[in-house]
Amino acid sequence: MAYRTLAFVFLAALACSEAAASPAPEQIDIADGNLVLHAMLYRPDGPGPFPAIVALHNCGGLTQRPNTEAQLYSKWADKLVADGFVVVFPDSFGSRGLGSQCRERHRTVHAWRERVGDANAARLWLQKQSYVRGDHVSLLGWANGAVAALWAIRLNTAVQHDAGDFRSAVAFYPSCRRLLRSAWSARVPSLILVGSADDWTPASTCQQMVAGARGRSAHVQIIIYPEAHHEFDRANSPVRVRTGLVNTADPSGRAHGGTDPAARTDAFKRVPQWLAR
Repeated sequence: MAYRTLAFVFLAALACSEAAASPAPEQIDIADGNLVLHAMLYRPDGPGPFPAIVALHNCGGLTQRPNTEAQLYSKWADKLVADGFVVVFPDSFGSRGLGSQCRERHRTVHAWRERVGDANAARLWLQKQSYVRGDHVSLLGWANGAVAALWAIRLNTAVQHDAGDFRSAVAFYPSCRRLLRSAWSARVPSLILVGSADDWTPASTCQQMVAGARGRSAHVQIIIYPEAHHEFDRANSPVRVRTGLVNTADPSGRAHGGTDPAARTDAFKRVPQWLAR
């Protein structure tokens, strides 16, 4: 209960702080087997039905470092709700009693397994809501959440594309190394956005992954923003160095992150257009 109250206060306060912000998020619970998946729901006014988005947080979690992670997500929620989308943010870590996983080498919640399950549970929940277009639920993720998104829409024999599947996907600065080794390809149209100066999740690996999927995949587009770093879509966040991280290009665990205004502006225009298709 303490977690849920704290999560709601962080995100609701940030959402309400903007002059043109969307309504404060609603905290919801999604039953998924033995797990109660806590989530934040943002929705436009009116009965709908609206297209919807499952949005997957990064390794920092949904409400860790509230002035950074929560601000990033509330800004995106405001934009997407204004464009007519319902958005749900499942909390993969907090729902399991975990904090930030950015410095955890031995994680118990994996992007390719548990977080894929969370994404699908959130999709199924959305598809039961009268105000949601069940045939238009897309997937959006940042960093570790972007990796989960790409695993969730990976083309394989176990999942067939049908009216109940995700409509499309967008992945912000994912780590593509394991996906590349898996011979990844997508079963739905997918957009990958990454900075050329990203030294946490390098663009070159994602380029190789996309090139390798050509000819055996749904449409995949990768946009590489010149000189942009990790987390380029944050608002007013100067580029700085973080240390002690796992899975960085630099074995010392150092990586840069911060706003790139040009890349952020382009992403805020490009992503809603992609998800509206």
